Amino acid sequence: MKPQFLISATTAGSGKTIFAMGLIRALQKRGLRVQSYKTGPDFIDSQLLSIAAGTEAVNLDAWMSSHTHVQYLYNKYGEKADICITEGVAALFDGYRRMQGSSVEMAKMLNLPIILLVNARTAGYSTAPLIYGFKHFCSGVRIAGVIFNQISSPAHYAHLREACADAGVDCLGALPTADDFKLPSRHTCWTQANRQALDEQINQMATLIESHIDLDRLLNRCYRNFPCPYTLPYSSDVETESPVIPQQKIRIAVAKDAAFNFTYRENIFRLSLIGNITYFSPIHGYELPQADLIYLPGGYIELFARQLHRRKKMMESIKEYAENGGRILAEGGGATYLGKTLTAREGGTAYPMCDILPIDTTILSSNRPKSGYRKSMLPSSEWKGYEFQYTSAHTTSVSKLPSITNLKGTENIMPWFRYKNVIASHTHWYWGDKDIMKLWE
Repeated sequence: MKPQFLISATTAGSGKTIFAMGLIRALQKRGLRVQSYKTGPDFIDSQLLSIAAGTEAVNLDAWMSSHTHVQYLYNKYGEKADICITEGVAALFDGYRRMQGSSVEMAKMLNLPIILLVNARTAGYSTAPLIYGFKHFCSGVRIAGVIFNQISSPAHYAHLREACADAGVDCLGALPTADDFKLPSRHTCWTQANRQALDEQINQMATLIESHIDLDRLLNRCYRNFPCPYTLPYSSDVETESPVIPQQKIRIAVAKDAAFNFTYRENIFRLSLIGNITYFSPIHGYELPQADLIYLPGGYIELFARQLHRRKKMMESIKEYAENGGRILAEGGGATYLGKTLTAREGGTAYPMCDILPIDTTILSSNRPKSGYRKSMLPSSEWKGYEFQYTSAHTTSVSKLPSITNLKGTENIMPWFRYKNVIASHTHWYWGDKDIMKLWE
């Protein structure tokens, strides 16, 4: 047995990510090994959790993979940890379709108690019916305790404790209003200076948590058997396509730097089964490593358009590799990088990119991204992923692969792109349960 729980909230924006980061750090200060997980497809929160823990977080998504595979991931990566902490997505019951894909679905799937974070900045005793409703709305869910955030005074906290008691849920503590604790914007945490500033904030939040949260009580209420039992029936322990392991591993080059960093941990593991991975930086590097397969993941490449453009030798070597039939898989910003031009802002400079795919990309100033789950039925199997972008892409390309659709079955305007052995899309795919090499069959 070990402490295991899911952190969720009554509303989005309640501060659960910074709380989870501070809690991870506080537990680490006790000498405990923490494995963190993130519910859903989000890359940013999982990387923030990784910064806090010093070990890579794992995304758990019950839409992009089977329930059995989610349980397999949870057990696999949590085996050597002393504590397993899962950060939920949005508010507790919010999914892509009612509760499907929600934090509560994940908690039930993994048999995890829930630590419920309540933003009480403008609330008092009225939190009682709110907490009561969250406790009783869905059967089979256990709320191990409530933590209040943004309290203003001891008197305020007294009202909140009474609300918790009358709702029949334990209060595990409360955090005072701390406007100084703010997560960095969607991209700044990838620079070294901002990572150091973020690390200092995490330590400050850890100290605040140690002072105001009953950590021993929290942990004692969240002991669960490990590993998580698989949900029956299942066809195998993991329900994955076994990759064809070559007699001699292939050479795989993976782009990894401040511009290319949106990767799922299990995706990289699957690559490691078939090849020896070498990481390279399109921002700072000059030459492409020797490779039989190149993987260009997504990221915020628009922030580094000028730097990428200046690395002409790197772009030329990637184009030469593609023209000679080299296999490339590109996603999101990786697909943009393979295009003709990238305009980092509307009306700005169009920086030439690798010029492999006929795509001209402009980053829009709109705050409304094109986002959501995507799927595509390829000859080998159904592929699932997530798209999130603020771009407008103009292309004359006609996809040679099946269309990409959203959850409603509507064809997505951003298709697959295929040129020789280059396969690209603006969707970030999950292939931790698939044989990726079948893409080129």
